[in-house]
Amino acid sequence: MKLRPKLSARLGGPAAALLLLAGLTATACAPRTSDTGATKDDKSGTLRVWLFQEVGNGPKEQVVDAAVAAFREKHAGTDVDIEYIPVETRAQRVKAAFNDPGSAPDLIEYGNTDTAGYVRDGGLADVTAEFDAWSETKDTDATARQSVTVDGKVYGAPLFVGVRALYYRTDVFRELGIKAPRSQAELVAAAKKIHRAKPGLYGLAVGGAYTYGALPFVWAHGGDLAERAGGTYRAAVDSPAARKGIEAYASLFGDDNCPAAKCASMGGNATVTAFASGKAAMAIGGDFSHAAVEAGAVKGDYAVVPLPGVAEGSVAPAFAGGNNIGVLRSSSHRTLAVELMKSFAGKETQAKLFDAMGFLPTFTDVRAEAARKQSYVKPFVETLEAGARFVPASPGWAQIDASLVLPTMFQEIVSGRKGVAAASGDAARKMDAAFAAAG
Repeated sequence: MKLRPKLSARLGGPAAALLLLAGLTATACAPRTSDTGATKDDKSGTLRVWLFQEVGNGPKEQVVDAAVAAFREKHAGTDVDIEYIPVETRAQRVKAAFNDPGSAPDLIEYGNTDTAGYVRDGGLADVTAEFDAWSETKDTDATARQSVTVDGKVYGAPLFVGVRALYYRTDVFRELGIKAPRSQAELVAAAKKIHRAKPGLYGLAVGGAYTYGALPFVWAHGGDLAERAGGTYRAAVDSPAARKGIEAYASLFGDDNCPAAKCASMGGNATVTAFASGKAAMAIGGDFSHAAVEAGAVKGDYAVVPLPGVAEGSVAPAFAGGNNIGVLRSSSHRTLAVELMKSFAGKETQAKLFDAMGFLPTFTDVRAEAARKQSYVKPFVETLEAGARFVPASPGWAQIDASLVLPTMFQEIVSGRKGVAAASGDAARKMDAAFAAAG
C-alpha cells in the first residue's frame, strides 16, 4: 500500500469531518451501470483514495490498513494509494479533481451534506444498481440511504452517522428534585428552574450559531427547512409550524437560562464545552461528543437521554450527520472501485470503526450490537430509530450552509434585532434564491 504524507487538520462535527474506512467484507464482482464517465475499466493497477484526516488518526489508519491488505490479497495486481486530506480544504481539492479527471482519485470520502452538490457537478458515479444488489444494504437505515440519494439515484455508500441527544447533570437534577425531561415544555421549565437555583450555571446551554441544536425544535413542532416544489425546493422556515419551533428555541435565550449576550454567538462545540467544563446543567450534544464530556469535569455525574419532542414521551427529530464514500465518474477502475467502496463501508468495517473511533454504524443491526457493547450509545440509537432528518437534497444547500443563513436568522432573533417573522422571512428568501440558482 502506498501512503502519501498526511496533512494535519482539526475536524469539527461528524457531518463535516470525521473520516472512515476499513475492514473487509467479501463481495462478488460489482455489476456495471450505464455510463461512468470513464473510457476504460481496468481490472488491475493502483486505486487512489482520499480520506479525511482526523485528530488522533492512528486507530483509523489501522483499520484502513487492514482493509487495504485484505483487498490486495483478493485482487492480484492491484494496489491502493491512500491520501488523508484536511476537511477544511476539501471543497477546493474535490472541485479540482472533478475538473481534472487525470489526477482525480477513484474514491473519496465526503460529508453527507455535500452529496447533492457533488452530483450536480458531475463528479460522483451512479451506483444504484450495485447498492441495491448488495445484500448488506437491506439493513441500512432510511436516513443514511437518503444521504447518498439524489433524485432517486444512489451516489455512494454511507460510512457512519452522527446524531445529537440531551446530556444532563445527574447530580444537579438529583439535588433539585428534577427528573429527566419528557417533553420540550418540561425541558424549558427544568432549564429555568436550574438557572434560578444556581445562577452560575446555564440551565441548558444553547447557541445562536448552533443550527443542528436548534433544528430539532423546528422539526418537533411540525416545521421543516424546505419542501419539494416541482424540480427544486422551496424554503419552509417561515411557515407557521417552523416559526413555533424557532420561538421555542429562542425562548431559551435570556437571563432566566442562557443570556443572549453570552449565548447568541455560541456554536455546538461551545455548548458542549460549557457542559463538559461544569458551566451548564444540560447541553445538546452528539454521540461524537462523548469523549470530550468524559474527559471533562462532569465525568461520572451525567447521563444522556433523547431530546424530547413536544408531546410527552416523544423524541424530537434530530439531524442525521455523517460521512459517505463514493466512486468518481472519472475512475478508470470502476469495477474495482465499487468493490473497494463496499469493503470500506461494509458491516465488518463499520463494526471495527465503531470499536476504533466510536463512529455510529449506519446498519441497524451493527448499531444495535454497538449499543449492547457500549451503554452510552443507547440514547443516540433511540433517537435515530425515532426518525432522524436530513437537509434538502439540493446543491443549493451548500450555498445556504456556507452563507450562514440559518445561524444569522437565529442570532438576529435571540439578540433582539429582528422578530421571528421578519428573520425567518428573510432567511426563506435567501434560501429560495440559493435553490433557484442551483437549478
